[in-house]
Amino acid sequence: MNSAKKIPLHIDWQQIDTVLLDMDGTLLDRHFDDYFWHCYVPENYALLHDLEIEEARRRLRSAYDNQEGTLAWTNLDYWSEQLGLDIPELKRRVDALVDVHPHVVDFLEFCRKNDKMIYLVTNAHHKTLAIKMAKAALNGYWDQAVCAEQIGQAKEEAAFWPRLERHLGYDKQRTLLVDDTERVLDQANAYGLKYLVHVARASSRAPHRFSAKYPSIVFFNELISGSSQQL
Repeated sequence: MNSAKKIPLHIDWQQIDTVLLDMDGTLLDRHFDDYFWHCYVPENYALLHDLEIEEARRRLRSAYDNQEGTLAWTNLDYWSEQLGLDIPELKRRVDALVDVHPHVVDFLEFCRKNDKMIYLVTNAHHKTLAIKMAKAALNGYWDQAVCAEQIGQAKEEAAFWPRLERHLGYDKQRTLLVDDTERVLDQANAYGLKYLVHVARASSRAPHRFSAKYPSIVFFNELISGSSQQL
């Protein structure tokens, strides 16, 4: 657990019409992605290119770092071409690790019961979305899923947020965003989204990391029980 003090959470649901939800690390356990990109892909890359596993990890870490925060970082076709591996097929081989965080379904049902518009807003590639939703079975809970490739920018880029607002047509003063990445929350904050919540438990296998800037939750039931006003 990091040393940041947990900022208190106060949500008045009567002031919120729209809920924007990240996928990886927010709704879904990021353990799948951490294992896939840092263990499973290096193992297969090492076998393909006859490398020691640590050398494979070193090369891939450099490649990942160069693309982090861009659309290429989540583009499965890009990585298939760059690495000489069938990345979607590798993901399907370990998709048993795809898991929904505790209390996510309870929260989605709460939002639906209270007539909130729910949008999944993810940097994930559309092929990743299809693979994960085939296992997680959450598709029926939101009004629309938006992959960053549809917008033409990653969520870490400033241009993403005005484009998303035009695409979905929500009121940013009555919108809640929940995400596990501070850089994403920073850009949304700069654009004027009013309600921002950070997810401290992105992976079930990693320590909680509270934000020093935004209210954090560990589990989604906090967004119900921690509300300043129930509906």
